[in-house]
Amino acid sequence: MVKKVAVILSGCGVYDGSEIHEASAVFVHLSRDGAQYVVFAPNIEQMHVVDHIKGQPCEEKRNVLTESARIARGKITDLTELKVSEFDALIIPGGFGVAKNLCTWAVEGKECTVIKPIEDVIKGFHAAKKPIGLCCISPVLAAKILPGCEVTVGCDKECEKWPYAKTAEDIKQLGCKHVNKQVNEVHVDEKNKLVTTSAFMCNSPLHKIFDGIGEMVNALLKMK
Repeated sequence: MVKKVAVILSGCGVYDGSEIHEASAVFVHLSRDGAQYVVFAPNIEQMHVVDHIKGQPCEEKRNVLTESARIARGKITDLTELKVSEFDALIIPGGFGVAKNLCTWAVEGKECTVIKPIEDVIKGFHAAKKPIGLCCISPVLAAKILPGCEVTVGCDKECEKWPYAKTAEDIKQLGCKHVNKQVNEVHVDEKNKLVTTSAFMCNSPLHKIFDGIGEMVNALLKMK
C-alpha cells in the first residue's frame, strides 16, 4: 500500500523559513520510496524577513504559505485544511522558520509557545498513533508538545561540528530524553512514533545530511 505523507513547511530559506536542502531531501527520499506527499504551510505572516546574503533582518513582510509555495513548486495547501485521517505520517523539515514562524523558540527558547495549528496537527498524529518525522530544529516542537518524548538534534556537546548543541540541554530541561546521534543517523522513539535526525544542526557535508534525512524517511515509512 502506498503511504501518504503530510509535509509542513515554514517558509523559504534557512534564516527565516524552511531549510531548502532539507525540504528537497525529504521530497526526494519520499519519491524514491514510492510515497505520496502533500505539502502544507500556515497562512500567516513571517516573524521577519532575513536578507540571506547579509544574514540580517530587512524591512519587508512575507507570508509563510506564499513563500513555502516556492519550494513546493506551487502545489501547496493551507495548513487549516490538513486532515490527519487522510495521511499515514507527518514530516516537518527544519530551518529557522520552524523556530520563528511555527513557534517562538528562536526568541524564547524552551519557554516558547507553538502556534495552535501546528500543536493541533502534532497532537492529532500522535493521538492517532501515526509516525512523525522531524529534522534539524523541528524536534523541539515535539519536545514542547509531547512531554517525556525522545528525540535527537545531534550532539549535546557544543563544538565547531555541533554549533547548536545547547538545544539538546533545553530539550532535556523540558523533561524529554535527548539521544546523541551522528548526522547520518536517526533516533526512533517507538512509544511516541517519532523519528528524528540532526540535519543542519551539524556542520557537515551536504551529502551526509541528505543521507541522514533519507534514514529518517525510511524509518518513518517502515513504522506501523
